Amino acid sequence: MTLQSSYLIPKLPPPGVDFQAPELLKALVSAHRYLAELKGCAASIPNQAILINTLVLQEAKASSEVESYVTTQDELFRADLHIAEWVSSAAKEVARYREGLAHGFERMRQQQGILSNGTLIALFQLLKNSSETFRTGGGTVLKNEKTGATVFVPPQDGAQVQVHMQALERFINDDAACELDPIIKMALIHHQFESIHPFSDGNGRVGRILCVLYLVRTGLLDTPLLYLSRYINWHKGDYYRLLQAVRDASGDAAARATSWQAWVLFMLNAVGQTARQAVQLVGGMRDLMAETKRHLRTKTPKLYSQDLLNNLFRHPYTRIEFVQRDLSITRQTAARYLRQLAQAGLVQEHSQGKYLYFINVPLVQLLAQGEQA
Repeated sequence: MTLQSSYLIPKLPPPGVDFQAPELLKALVSAHRYLAELKGCAASIPNQAILINTLVLQEAKASSEVESYVTTQDELFRADLHIAEWVSSAAKEVARYREGLAHGFERMRQQQGILSNGTLIALFQLLKNSSETFRTGGGTVLKNEKTGATVFVPPQDGAQVQVHMQALERFINDDAACELDPIIKMALIHHQFESIHPFSDGNGRVGRILCVLYLVRTGLLDTPLLYLSRYINWHKGDYYRLLQAVRDASGDAAARATSWQAWVLFMLNAVGQTARQAVQLVGGMRDLMAETKRHLRTKTPKLYSQDLLNNLFRHPYTRIEFVQRDLSITRQTAARYLRQLAQAGLVQEHSQGKYLYFINVPLVQLLAQGEQA
């Protein structure tokens, strides 16, 4: 393939593809089941900011790892303490992803559920700390790392990128234009976005955020809590192979249908498996909050408040300043609260240099287990 033979972006939905195949339907049922469970489980957490702040960070970490920005849980939570000298470049990338996901979620809510190109551009600008929009020149040509052969050439004309993204925006937001199940549509949207490659960089991360926001837009989730990036990390070879197989088969109707089905099946399995894991994690978090609430009431009854409980779960690593702000109390009172919690074994006190912080150890252990599930 050469620069003159860039990939021809197909119309969606792709014609001649049977998305009612038994294997697809079986995976689709499973994906819907676990998404419904996750939606219900997440609703049982009284403060949704806890989920956005704590659990979305796990998806941010996994998505950044796809792009080789690798950081540890400890480094990630220490960075979340907003102590500048503790924040590595990888942790900054993770923080931007979480901020981007939360920003996209809020923009979509403000736009009555419309997932616009403007939102995607805002995500890109936040992730890359850039003022760029859709690219106006040639896109990145993908090559085989071993042979150096060209594997994929996205559309190279900026005007065509605009046309393709306008068409994709309509496909995303016009529910009446396509009768396919929304999870299948999500798989098609993700493939189309990655093939258009509309930005100069960061397409992978924006594309993964797009998947989760689309599931929220369609009502399958209330909060963007799906860790699709973790599944992609574990099956990275299959992800890129199946993504490319659709492109390679564009000239053969039978091969095209088979490759689209295989791609959609991969994404359905990704949704089903990650939703099931998220159910376990959110359920574990809900149970741990209930247990911590009981301990607060029995071990430190004078300290208990819902705001304090929320702080301990919104910030796995917390600081005096965070408690002072969240509970609207003095710094002296916040420091006394945290030291009493440490004495009661509810948090673990740590210090480094002039900085003091407190760790919700059971929560950190729960999140670490979820990472390994």
